Amino acid sequence: MTEPNTPAAEPERLPLHQEDPRLRRRRLVSGLIGAVLVAAAFGGIAGLIGGQLPGLIVAAVVALPLVYVVLYAARRRLWLEGSTVLVRTWRTRRVSVVEASRIDLLVSDVRGMRTVSLLLNAGQRGKVVKIDLAVYAGTGGRELGVLALRRLANALMNNIEANGMVFSELLVAQLKSEARGDGAADRPLYRLASAAPAGRLAQRFTMDAVSRFVAHLD
Repeated sequence: MTEPNTPAAEPERLPLHQEDPRLRRRRLVSGLIGAVLVAAAFGGIAGLIGGQLPGLIVAAVVALPLVYVVLYAARRRLWLEGSTVLVRTWRTRRVSVVEASRIDLLVSDVRGMRTVSLLLNAGQRGKVVKIDLAVYAGTGGRELGVLALRRLANALMNNIEANGMVFSELLVAQLKSEARGDGAADRPLYRLASAAPAGRLAQRFTMDAVSRFVAHLD
């Protein structure tokens, strides 16, 4: 007798987002409060000029897109499933790391917190997926988990079109640094974040720039 074929095991789904529900709620509440305050300010100015009804209309027009952005950010979740990134906002879409047509690194600086992100151009109407690899403030911060970094590095290694090997080497260097027990300030992602010019909201690092940085790592 022949044994029936068993279905292949589905790849493990690893989160690529902040899991702390209290932090998410705090950000949602603070974002909604900020949206209301901004809308109220614009509505108050319009109300002084044109009366109550125009003030309410302006407040609503300002509030709606701001609330939408806050809710969009609150719903956004990312997972890595094999070599595919799942992005959930109002719906879930799948982006292949291996098939990304362009890869960049982005270092953003907001209120003293520097975030190192991986940008994947999905090739779908110019859609770009952003994966936050690490967030630093001072000499500390939080980084993507070791397992997620390892799986992401493996997927990037197989991307030939966008030369994902360079970005894979950066993540492998980060993993080796963590394994040695280096402090945050001595890890590659922190050093890359520190290398971004001060006073700029966002700095994009191309494949060539990342390649030069990786070549000079110890």
